Amino acid sequence: MNYEARVDLDRVAADASADGDYGSVSDADMSARRRRKRLIVAIAIILAAAIIAGLMISGGSEETALSASEEGAISTVTVVVPGNITQLGLISATGTLSARREMPVGSAGEGGRIASVAVDAGDYVRAGQVLATIDRSVQSRQAQSSAALIEANRASAQLAQANLDRALQLVERGFISQADIDRLTATRDAAVAQVRIAEAQYQERLARNAQLNIVAPAAGLVLERRVEPGQVVSAGSGTLFSIARDGQMELLAEVSESDLARLSVGTVATVTPVGTTRSFEGQVWQISPVINESTRLGVVRIALPASPALRPGGFATAQINSGSVVSPRLPESAIMSDDKGSYVYIVNAEDTVERRPVKLGLINDEGIEVASGLDGSERVVLRAGGFLTVGEKVRPALQDAD
Repeated sequence: MNYEARVDLDRVAADASADGDYGSVSDADMSARRRRKRLIVAIAIILAAAIIAGLMISGGSEETALSASEEGAISTVTVVVPGNITQLGLISATGTLSARREMPVGSAGEGGRIASVAVDAGDYVRAGQVLATIDRSVQSRQAQSSAALIEANRASAQLAQANLDRALQLVERGFISQADIDRLTATRDAAVAQVRIAEAQYQERLARNAQLNIVAPAAGLVLERRVEPGQVVSAGSGTLFSIARDGQMELLAEVSESDLARLSVGTVATVTPVGTTRSFEGQVWQISPVINESTRLGVVRIALPASPALRPGGFATAQINSGSVVSPRLPESAIMSDDKGSYVYIVNAEDTVERRPVKLGLINDEGIEVASGLDGSERVVLRAGGFLTVGEKVRPALQDAD
């Protein structure tokens, strides 16, 4: 093309010379004409190059274009092979704190007006300590009367014995018959018996008076006080004091039916009352033989030591050791759930996505235990599972398991 441009310029110059006008064309005009020619040629070259490039692109292999399109449609997903991890099995449970052995204390005697109360809720008491006393002004007089009756009966018994002794001395002389001796002996025996009766009645009176003192049946922590001075009580008044024997507490933890089967008496548990970060170590000492029909939960009783921080009626959480568990563990991002339950996406040998239902176990800072559904050798999708569909072709990128 450049060659043709040169020919055109030479031809113009030749025509101008032939016409005798060459001399009339100035050098400036010739330069301007050459520049216009060159600009036109350059534009033509650029257009030609663009047309050739377009033909080369459009003339490429259709198969190559389709392959590139397919390659761009396959998603790359991060997968992990979790394997199996041995970890301490823990069962989380919640429940209510209560006294392990709660002792209700009431009035065991004939009752009366409360004269004084010696303890309050929260106090520790020893066995036999007086908790409250009942007015005994009348009962004290009755005891004195019983004591006097003993003395009277003893005097009668002594007199009967003296009469019998004198009669025995006279019987040898024949002044008293044997019948009189038998009568006097019977009188003496009756008088002695009356003494014993009076003594027994006196001891009974003393025992009844002693019951006017309301005492602690065993050492422990006073949980409730339901009596005040001046209150009239009797044997039917119900519980006046509630005591936790030895101050021991327990947690009535509610555990699912499946977890209940994994526990045994003596299992160690860590209990944390609500409202505090302090934890207490206890042991399972009783497992309920009955399952609640409506909640499908059973009660596990966890014995706890005495502590002011453990208040009966309070709420607490427990982590119960259920032994070692060997199972896969996944991060939370890999676990999904819907109305059918929890599941994960795995990439099979053909690099297609499959849905796998799983049952979850222990949850902690390291991840979530997969109790069932995986054997640990699967390639599990770690993230973006919600954007995948079952059967979708993917490009797995393996990430090392933590």
